[in-house]
Amino acid sequence: MLITVEGGDGAGKTTLVRALAQHWNAAGVPLQTTLEPGGTAIGRGLRNLVLHTDAELSLWAETFLFLADRSADVAEIIRPALHRGQLVLCDRYADSTLAYQGHGRGLDLDLLQRLNHAATGGLQPDLTILLDIPPEQGVARGRADGGDRIADAALDFHRRVNHGFRAIAAAEPHRVVLLNAAQPPDAVFHAALAAAEPRLRRARLLPME
Repeated sequence: MLITVEGGDGAGKTTLVRALAQHWNAAGVPLQTTLEPGGTAIGRGLRNLVLHTDAELSLWAETFLFLADRSADVAEIIRPALHRGQLVLCDRYADSTLAYQGHGRGLDLDLLQRLNHAATGGLQPDLTILLDIPPEQGVARGRADGGDRIADAALDFHRRVNHGFRAIAAAEPHRVVLLNAAQPPDAVFHAALAAAEPRLRRARLLPME
């Protein structure tokens, strides 16, 4: 089973992934975590390049760097873990490309969908937990944590990204669960458990109650 955690900058994705991983590891769930960009050895180099370079990156250069990272992550980490029968918990995935490079940067959404399909071999999440936070609040959090090329972009960009994520959630309610990320982390964590654990039980990754 593949669960992805998505959301704008400063929404608390990494905090939630760590909390869920700790909880499910303690419950005996066979688990693999990863993140984008940076889940693989090549991905760590790509992460530094795409988020922290001083060089000018064209919109498509930025996009293809993220896609290269995703392709490596799927091939090296996600698919092997799924084949081992593990739950995979991924901090960002294909929806981020649609929200950031599509809605945020204005690149063609249909083409980005096809490129995502090529990069992932068509692998779709079973569940996406989307952390929704007002862009003003998320950007302030992200910049307080040090920021990067994406976090430091103009607020209007982050508003378009937020709109993009909400559009994805509205279009795929069977897959995407929208959670209020402005509430305390413990409340977000328990809301995520409530969304995910019935599916884990159906997949026999957790015992039935």
